[in-house]
Amino acid sequence: MARHGQHQRHSEPLNVEQIVRAAKFDYNPFVPLRYWLRSAGTLVKEASIYEREGDDQRAYLLLFRHAQLVLGHLPNHPRARQPENRLALAEAEKEVARSLARLEVLKPKINKRYDDYVRLVRRRDLPRATPEHGVETLKPITGDEIQRHSSPEPAPDELRRELAAGENRDLAVKIAHKEIQRRETVRRTTRQARISEHTVLGSGFDGQYTDLAGAFETDIESNMNGDLREQMRNVALQLEPKTATNLNRSRDGFSTPNSTLHYPSVPEKQSCKLWAPSPLQSSAPKQSSSIGVARPPKIPDLPRKEQIHSDSQLPTNSHGAPQLPPKSPMPTSTLETRSTTGTPTPSDLHPSTFTFKPSAILENGQPLRTIFLPPDLRSRFLSIASANTRVNLETCGILCGTLISNALFISKLVIPDQESTSDTCDTINESALFDYCDAEDLMVLGWIHTHPTQTCFMSSRDLHTHCGYQVMMPESIAIVCAPSKGEWGVFRLTDPPGMKTVLNCHQPGLFHPHAESNIYTDALKPGHVFEAQGLEFEVVDLRPGH
Repeated sequence: MARHGQHQRHSEPLNVEQIVRAAKFDYNPFVPLRYWLRSAGTLVKEASIYEREGDDQRAYLLLFRHAQLVLGHLPNHPRARQPENRLALAEAEKEVARSLARLEVLKPKINKRYDDYVRLVRRRDLPRATPEHGVETLKPITGDEIQRHSSPEPAPDELRRELAAGENRDLAVKIAHKEIQRRETVRRTTRQARISEHTVLGSGFDGQYTDLAGAFETDIESNMNGDLREQMRNVALQLEPKTATNLNRSRDGFSTPNSTLHYPSVPEKQSCKLWAPSPLQSSAPKQSSSIGVARPPKIPDLPRKEQIHSDSQLPTNSHGAPQLPPKSPMPTSTLETRSTTGTPTPSDLHPSTFTFKPSAILENGQPLRTIFLPPDLRSRFLSIASANTRVNLETCGILCGTLISNALFISKLVIPDQESTSDTCDTINESALFDYCDAEDLMVLGWIHTHPTQTCFMSSRDLHTHCGYQVMMPESIAIVCAPSKGEWGVFRLTDPPGMKTVLNCHQPGLFHPHAESNIYTDALKPGHVFEAQGLEFEVVDLRPGH
């Protein structure tokens, strides 16, 4: 979807009217409807993450764009009236109803932040009054105070730090590991208790998602081996009585359509209750648990008291005076909120504290968010594809992940059910793939495939395939591996001219030339993709028999 506005810089806050103007995008009715529907779902996922991280402006922009796409464009799509698409459109319209309710919650918060910012700027720019003129001197407005109002819901006394992806890969890995683990913990507990995510984020909990998630973590850490469903009930009782009542009432589905929807308010600051080893403790063995949540290190026992010596037994130096005992080094606390050098400690690694700056731009000037790629993913995929490669058959995989601090992290390599030839690879049973992504709250960030005997390049067939991914998300990438040549590359379509060229191409046949020469470009060197050593990922094989 072209001209994504979620990359707006927050140096100055916008009001709702300005955000709506920035939400415009290029709609092409010739893009298959299924791609637009997947794009609509991605917009909602991204908005939910931005909202939980306190970035109200980006959340509002994406929710407004979602409503505009589903209500303003898709009903007029050439394939909208086909029977198989009517149900999908009806479901998308139900999601819009929830989006509109969230927009109403965000609107006054955004406008208030904008009005406060304008007021502070005007106060700063007023001519300095002096006591000689009988006017009380105005207190000067500091840059930090103005910045605090321009930042999207920063934590108290702490500004959202902008990070360059290339210079902060290790920090990105730590943030991703902690946040992905936290989300997985909440998702598992929610799933065990049979509560839908929309119920947790919507009216069933009256906007207490953040408190619920924190309570999940606290309860799970204290009862690692307990039954998750019992823990869920215990957590509900820790919240307001009304919440516990809603939990029982909402266990089997959504609340009634006539009920008022309440969406979560973003707190001023969220505490991180999961512990991860600090850099000083990286060499220590990790403590594991049954659900993969690390426990805090055990506090060392106090040393035994030494027997007090008599004066005659005390060691002495050359002057006969007793020797002073050696000083013991002060223990380093892992619970400090920030080290003296400014290096983030484990308790600092909350997504709302950081934002990764866009690391590249499209040819039309649109910024691209960073994608962090596990360096080991490619070799793991080639190992999976080796059986097909030996018999000259292509293999493909789907790159899935999530959004954290305005950057995209690839955390899953999904091998879909597929049909292959020596020159093509087509996914089949796509519904199973998308059902899995929805159940795991994953975003599709691109794809990877092999050229068993050919060189590393994007064929015309590859270009048309990737166009569907890049319509859903401009940052989407295509990784091509040519194992027989020892080559590989990470690519994206140019925009312009690549995207429009492929979208408007109706040439028959699998392989055909295009008039434009610069249809695609490298996304890695340079580009918006960065390999991040230590970034963990999981392989999920959906092929029958695997």
